[in-house]
Amino acid sequence: MDIFSNILLAVLPSVVVFLTAFYIIKKFMENEQRKNLMDLRSKTMKTVTPIRLQAYERIALFLERINPNSLIMRVHKQGMSARQMQSSLMQTIRAEFEHNVAQQIYISPAAWKAVRAAKEETLKIVNIASSQVPDEASAMDLGKIILELHSKLEQTPTDFALDFIKKEIKMLF
Repeated sequence: MDIFSNILLAVLPSVVVFLTAFYIIKKFMENEQRKNLMDLRSKTMKTVTPIRLQAYERIALFLERINPNSLIMRVHKQGMSARQMQSSLMQTIRAEFEHNVAQQIYISPAAWKAVRAAKEETLKIVNIASSQVPDEASAMDLGKIILELHSKLEQTPTDFALDFIKKEIKMLF
């Protein structure tokens, strides 16, 4: 028993020192890892923030470009029929959307949902207006009906999405 207690007296302080050193080193390593992670996040934010802002700018531009007030003037060509105008408007809206689809990576899911809804509602307005004009109607006739339907809305889909985007930017930045 005497030998056992001597061994215990010799080993016990070493074990205590080892455990203390292990604990201190473990905490130090955790703090270093946390600090490195924070540095990485900071560097990432410096890189990602301008890209995110650019994505919001591109989405705002997209919403302005599909707003019927500007879209009709941009797409209309002399001598177009209402059907040609409808087709051209729908192709333009879809092409604009496809051109900006990658921006969804940088904006919130709720903001992207508002953008998609604005696109779909704008397409719906074009189709509703198209169903209200006779087959022989001109592009100007269709344009007038689209603008009338658009102006009757309490809040246009593009304005709603643009307001949503602006609020989100103010919250984030």
